[in-house]
Amino acid sequence: MDPNANCLNWFEIPVEDIDRAKQFYEKIFAVQMSEDTVMGMQMVFFPSAHGNGKVGGALVKSDLHKSNTEGVLVYLNANPDLSDILQRIEEEGGVVLLYKTKLPREAGFMAMFLDTEGNRIALHSYN
Repeated sequence: MDPNANCLNWFEIPVEDIDRAKQFYEKIFAVQMSEDTVMGMQMVFFPSAHGNGKVGGALVKSDLHKSNTEGVLVYLNANPDLSDILQRIEEEGGVVLLYKTKLPREAGFMAMFLDTEGNRIALHSYN
């Protein structure tokens, strides 16, 4: 692996109800997400410049994708301040598990929530 490259290239968040999940993430992040079917999987894409050295990701519904609260934890970019997103999570049907918490060594702040699909997801911001 190139030590100057991102160690994360792509992520997929499993969903049971693609429309509900899309609405939830569009509302909490205040973004528009595009949809497509790729190799038989329903996908909703997070806005990104993926392919230009940037990380991209999607919500995915397929037989191979199952929501869960254990295992890998993805931290989504919540800059400039994750407080803005946290305020919308419960309004949109999610559950805040850990409110804004300061990280050591000026690493910023983090929080954790359950989305409408039962996934444990984290947020990170520098303010």
